[in-house]
Amino acid sequence: MAKSKPTFTTQSYGIYDGWKGSGKTLPKSKQSTLLIPAEVDIEFGLIVRAQKAKGLILHWRIEHPDITDEKGMPMAPFEGEVQVRNNDWQFYLGDTIWAPEFDKLGLWSMTIMYDGVNVASKTFEITNEINTQQEANFWKKRGF
Repeated sequence: MAKSKPTFTTQSYGIYDGWKGSGKTLPKSKQSTLLIPAEVDIEFGLIVRAQKAKGLILHWRIEHPDITDEKGMPMAPFEGEVQVRNNDWQFYLGDTIWAPEFDKLGLWSMTIMYDGVNVASKTFEITNEINTQQEANFWKKRGF
């Protein structure tokens, strides 16, 4: 009997509540968006569901703007591997903004690959524009 092909589906993406890196509980979605405000400790990313994929190794990668390390050198993209634990499994790939926020502005691409093929990806824009726009809308609604 032929083995079923694995399937991968993006379940959600955007801003999430705080996430503890351990345990089985995934973060809860707060807002589906690709525009992320540049606020310290904001959590963003995507949740992917893998079916019929138990035991497979997924490669993940987060490409970010030119974030620098403590020595002022540009950091390499974040990447790693994860093994699918069961035949109906969900995986959270995300990051958070830390101080100083100014070097986190720009495009962040998150990609999950299986066997060299992109199975899920999203590109988020970290921006200060959202806070400015929200403030303008606040005053606009009040007649100013």
